[in-house]
Amino acid sequence: MTVVTRFAPSPTGYLHIGGARTALFCWLYARAKGGKFLLRIEDTDKERSTQAAIDAILDGLNWLGLGGDEPPVLQSTRAARHAEVAHELVKRGAAYHCPVTAEELQARRDEAEALQKKKAAEGSLSASDQSRMEDLLKPFRSPWRDLSKPLPPGAPTVVRLRMPDVGDLVVSDHVQGTVSRAYADLDELVLLRSDGSPTYMLAVVVDDHDMGVTHVVRGDDHFLNTFRQLPIYHGMGWPAPEYAHVPLIHGPDGKKLSKRHGATAVDEYRDALGYLPEAMRNYLLRLGWSHGDDEIISDSQAIEWFDLDALNKAPARLDFAKLDSVNKHYIALADDDRLFALWSARPEARKLSDMERGRIRTAVPALKSRSANLVQFSERARFLTDLRPIQLEGKSAALLTDEARSRLSALLEALAGVNDWAESAIKVALTQYCDQNGISMGKIGPVLRAVLTGGAPAPDIALVLALLGRNEAFARMGDYARTGG
Repeated sequence: MTVVTRFAPSPTGYLHIGGARTALFCWLYARAKGGKFLLRIEDTDKERSTQAAIDAILDGLNWLGLGGDEPPVLQSTRAARHAEVAHELVKRGAAYHCPVTAEELQARRDEAEALQKKKAAEGSLSASDQSRMEDLLKPFRSPWRDLSKPLPPGAPTVVRLRMPDVGDLVVSDHVQGTVSRAYADLDELVLLRSDGSPTYMLAVVVDDHDMGVTHVVRGDDHFLNTFRQLPIYHGMGWPAPEYAHVPLIHGPDGKKLSKRHGATAVDEYRDALGYLPEAMRNYLLRLGWSHGDDEIISDSQAIEWFDLDALNKAPARLDFAKLDSVNKHYIALADDDRLFALWSARPEARKLSDMERGRIRTAVPALKSRSANLVQFSERARFLTDLRPIQLEGKSAALLTDEARSRLSALLEALAGVNDWAESAIKVALTQYCDQNGISMGKIGPVLRAVLTGGAPAPDIALVLALLGRNEAFARMGDYARTGG
């Protein structure tokens, strides 16, 4: 059997980080088993689905390296096939035409709610009201599920799935274990609306079957849907896929991840926060799956080790500090040209001059080892692009005493003799200056850093001087050095 997995987002919004993790698990399992990873866009909700959302989802998946092995399937293009299966289920007695309207069903819910409120207010109900309330709260069973009952002439009907009358439905899930539910506790869902359009529940099953999906990996918020969808497989005599329902990602406080915890969309992690795709894959993998105590796991290792049975049953918690740690590892490993290209695409980089960008390109090896993400990279590169004179404020301004200005002037003369303007030669010149003047680097280093960087995050001072270049470094020092007698 060839393993086939799928990721099937609804294009009603952005690609959520939880969806990205599900896609990663599907992609990894297919790769681990030598199978196929497919994409399906579940765009049956025409009012909420947008092309912009489709484009954003595919863009996010491609950035993560999780593009499908075949072109994405648009669920909306398969409506005729979905309807065909619904009518076949009717022929097989596994579904039926039902004239009960949405208004009638709402009336049932309203009556049940009224009886519940009455019980809460009065403390109890009469035997007849109690029996009625209990009946209304049970999953709906239409009187027309008796397939011999004639339909009202001319009445619009939906096609409704017919649940078995007795027995239990058992699901063996790779994460949730073996779980059973009585058929009597499952609602008989609508497969075709009265206008002939298919519902999501039907479309998912038909598409998974027709695409040859063997393993469905999705969030555990869909676990109940599995019990509702399996009878469609049974009604058609189709083999059902294996399931793995993974817990949702929680925020650091243990509550369901939401905007209040920070970034939830994949494009925010790329664009606003500056993470690398390989780091995101590594980090998302560890949100709900583990291999011993390993934190840094390459794609090749993940493919070799990954299996559905190692998925965790408990929800994972998002930890930005750990994500930064993982991303810092991958930034340090990244090719300098690639990292510079990624940074160059950011808004703060596009507004710089060629000279400023050139300085930063030279500084990439030094900057990347000190940056947890591209936002930090930009911050640590800022001293290379600041305009003169460097603005000193607070503690930095307080350092600029008359004595400090005099030392800057003397240091300028000492550094003028450095012919090879490189970090090693500059470091020697700084050491010699301190020795000759009987002072420690602590007497000149802070003020030198202040006038060169304004106190911004920056590497060691000798490297700062080298990266700025002789002319720019001397100009910045000269702006604050004592001149004249």
